[in-house]
Amino acid sequence: MENPTVGELTPPDRTLMGPGPSEVHPRVLRAMSTPLVGHLDPSFIDIMNEVQDLLRYTFRTENQWTIPVSGTGSASMEAAIGNLVEPGDTMLVPTNGYFGGRMESMAERAGGEVVHVDAPWGEPLDPADVQLAFEEHQPDIFGFVHAETSTGVVQPDVSELTSIAHGHDAYVIADSVTSLGGVELKVDEWDIDVAYSGPQKCLSCPPGASPLTLNDRAMEKVLSREEAPRSWYLDLSLLEGYWGDDRAYHHTAPITNVYALREALRLVSEEGIEARWERHREIAGALKAGVEAMGLEMNAPEEYWLPSLNAVRVPEGVTDTDITSYLLDQYDLEIATGLGDLDGEIFRIGCMGYSARPETVSYLVSALGDALREHGADVDVEAGLAATSEALGR
Repeated sequence: MENPTVGELTPPDRTLMGPGPSEVHPRVLRAMSTPLVGHLDPSFIDIMNEVQDLLRYTFRTENQWTIPVSGTGSASMEAAIGNLVEPGDTMLVPTNGYFGGRMESMAERAGGEVVHVDAPWGEPLDPADVQLAFEEHQPDIFGFVHAETSTGVVQPDVSELTSIAHGHDAYVIADSVTSLGGVELKVDEWDIDVAYSGPQKCLSCPPGASPLTLNDRAMEKVLSREEAPRSWYLDLSLLEGYWGDDRAYHHTAPITNVYALREALRLVSEEGIEARWERHREIAGALKAGVEAMGLEMNAPEEYWLPSLNAVRVPEGVTDTDITSYLLDQYDLEIATGLGDLDGEIFRIGCMGYSARPETVSYLVSALGDALREHGADVDVEAGLAATSEALGR
């Protein structure tokens, strides 16, 4: 076999406005180019401590067990579910989006029995339905998606849901992949036992080190398991030795990704978490105003609208993939199509982290309007641009 000839790496310079990854802040990119040290180096241990403190601030928690899991957001998701769910446990999961289905798959692989609380795609869970599901099934663990990336819906009434679960002595796992750092999330105040996330969305950080937090009650369940979790790599009783007080070797951490996460979280702290939530609402609000003035319809009602992920209905007369391909080819702009039950019916437009800036939203509305008009949609591009500009105060 001959040596392959491969040129320099030259990926396109895209404007990332899909469901993730979002654009990476220049400071985060610079942090990734700093010198590598060992994963047990005293200097890296200091960095680990700083990352944990910054994650607690961003999650709004005092939980000791707050760490970045080595892997993408699905790794922190599997660490949460695979450690908390034991063989024979029953887990209640939602049916109102794609990622409730992923919760189900992971719970079943962990040996759990899965039951459902139903809601249509595009709607949040109704606390009354959650109450009925608890009375019928008496689950040990309840999982819900705080910000559903597949539908553009944010779950309200979180404290009411956790109160129902704890009233039945169940544990609560919250998927905050598309909310951490961009949408109001208060782990301690809302009484969430476990929350996991990914760094590549509202934190604007490359994937590779994914946030996870557990309270003492949840960690006690993990540490008192009779049977070890099925994943050695994601076993929190083993990771405790590395991220706890001992700092004992478990695996080689993704050092550069931890650097990146530290810098991304520094940016959160400098901006202030409440100010960051407000920025996402304002900038995404300008995007929403623009597409609605253009003549498009949001998938989620106003009261459930998710600022970090805007699900926009595909108008009549166009095909979703024609539009997304045109935006990539003509504008180097990425948005996404729908998943699951909404495949072909919506565009998923992210407004997250460093991508949540006035210039990116203005560019998106202009480019999307051109793409739709070019493909025969009945849209008023000028009205959309004017509404976006007005909402941005320009």
